[in-house]
Amino acid sequence: MIVKEVTSNNTINENDIVLTGDRPTGCLHLGHYIGSLQNRVILQNTVNDKKKCFVFIADVQGLSDNFATPEKVKKNVVEVCKDYLSVGLDPAKSTIFIQSLIPELFELTVYYMNLITVARLERCPTVKAELQTKSFATSVPSGFLNYPVSQAADITAFKSTAIPVGEDQKPVLEISNEIVNRFNNTYNTNVLKECKPILSDVPRLVGIDGLAKASKSLGNAIMLCDDSETLKQKIFSMYTDPNHINVSDPGKVEGNVVFTYLDAFYENKEEIEDLKAQYRKGGLGDVYLKNLLYKILDEKLTPIREKRLLLKEDYIYSVLIEGSKEAREVAKQTLNEVREAIGIVYK
Repeated sequence: MIVKEVTSNNTINENDIVLTGDRPTGCLHLGHYIGSLQNRVILQNTVNDKKKCFVFIADVQGLSDNFATPEKVKKNVVEVCKDYLSVGLDPAKSTIFIQSLIPELFELTVYYMNLITVARLERCPTVKAELQTKSFATSVPSGFLNYPVSQAADITAFKSTAIPVGEDQKPVLEISNEIVNRFNNTYNTNVLKECKPILSDVPRLVGIDGLAKASKSLGNAIMLCDDSETLKQKIFSMYTDPNHINVSDPGKVEGNVVFTYLDAFYENKEEIEDLKAQYRKGGLGDVYLKNLLYKILDEKLTPIREKRLLLKEDYIYSVLIEGSKEAREVAKQTLNEVREAIGIVYK
């Protein structure tokens, strides 16, 4: 059975096992929503087997650059889970868990660290891009550098074959597959499975400043938890065309963040093309476009906000603890197979 509803050039079949997750460094934003969260909801409703859809909160990976503020990471575990449930992830269909509650992941990480070089990790475009936003200088924590190895452990522990990700995470999946092949070849086994990315139609959403992708750390994103007034303020601060001063002036669509977001979130594609033509010709103001975008996004985010407000912390923790118990049973089995393949089982 091929799933055609997934908004991606990739396909998924009924035998695929889905895994995806986020670091709890803050609430999630529209980039997460359109880049991955939408697909996760579609996938959980398609796979129809709770044991084949895993969604986790990577608190240990979050500590790699927040080790001095662990309280921030712990607080955001709850916030990220609220975002998951608010957009439609269902604990009856997806196993939602916390990374640190699955110790088997960290043993797998140690084994995999022997199979990849520091030079290879340093060449990873995702790692290089992340390093540019940090203030490590030449003192990069080894835990941060090794987070692609940790992600390989997350993926392979559940024998995941389909990973909904943003475009920027594809190089990390390549490293995971390299580790899988190196392990299987080294130990003459087929225990570990390769994975494929499941990308959305908008795999990377630009930030409201137009300078970089939407990011929690850069403060240039519209968060799923933003109230209506905050949403409006962010939209009206969006980068457009600095030369489009008067309504009658011809405007540039390319690089105009408002049009980028309209392309991503407005379903009436024919009307968008008409608006672009009018903007290029002159006679269409930025205020009109920003009000239109505000209306569209506020309608989309209102039900998410409302559901979020109803979620209690006790319920959130019950979902995460139960999901972690279920996930750990799967990871234990994989770890036992990995130990057998390496030959370090002692009886």
